[in-house]
Amino acid sequence: MANLKEIRNRIASVSSTMQITSAMKMVSAAKLKKAQDAITAMRPYADKLTELLQSLSASLDADSGSSFSDNREVNKVLVVAITSNRGLCGAFNTNIIKQSMALANDTYAGKEVDFMAIGKKANDILGKSHKVIANHSEVYDELTFDNVAKIAEALMELFTTGEYDRIDIVYNKFKNAATQLIMTEQFLPIVPVEGAEASSGDYIFEPSKVEIVEQLIPKSLKTQLYKGIRDSFASEHGARMTAMHKATDNATELRDQLKLTYNKARQAAITNEILEIVGGAEALNN
Repeated sequence: MANLKEIRNRIASVSSTMQITSAMKMVSAAKLKKAQDAITAMRPYADKLTELLQSLSASLDADSGSSFSDNREVNKVLVVAITSNRGLCGAFNTNIIKQSMALANDTYAGKEVDFMAIGKKANDILGKSHKVIANHSEVYDELTFDNVAKIAEALMELFTTGEYDRIDIVYNKFKNAATQLIMTEQFLPIVPVEGAEASSGDYIFEPSKVEIVEQLIPKSLKTQLYKGIRDSFASEHGARMTAMHKATDNATELRDQLKLTYNKARQAAITNEILEIVGGAEALNN
């Protein structure tokens, strides 16, 4: 059994760790509320905009000649992996890395696959085994629509110039503080939905369908990427809050066990001292 000083040092160390994890939990909880409100507020707009775009996608080639809907043979693929800049959030980053690797090794096996990292963790890990053409971890310093729009514009240019035949984004979709859903969405080319041609007749276009579509497509793509990053940002804080909550509980349990061990060791030491004193007194009497 460890001596009393070693146990006291371990108790102090665990208690210090528990204070840190508890503080991190509270910080993540505060940030989560703001991030959750932001993604909840924009989802209806983003979903409706995507729905409107998809309903028009069946007639894009004929009316506007949009290069964003060009379904060409897929030879080069770009996967946009959205992670965080920091760890201590459970399997949050690991799940995105695994899904991105699965796309490269399984889904697009035999094709040339490159990555774009949004988040330091994706860049650090994927960069060891694959080509990462860009890292936009700085976007989290000021997460605004305008900053994300610049990344979306770069992706649109990579597709329209023929650099890549398909672009996918991989991110964690926020469900609640304890649950994140791994999402893989096709960013480009635009995916038409079944029945889109028929549903396009429900709209009256003013000034014209061509002009509206030309403005709608880039805006929709920028919104789609912004929603994905916002979802990931909220999911990160939810995952970190959950991970730090579990870490705090584990540290509390370990501290209690160490205190019990310390008390037992201290009681045993006191008992031994008493026995030695009694034994010495009896020896003197004899």
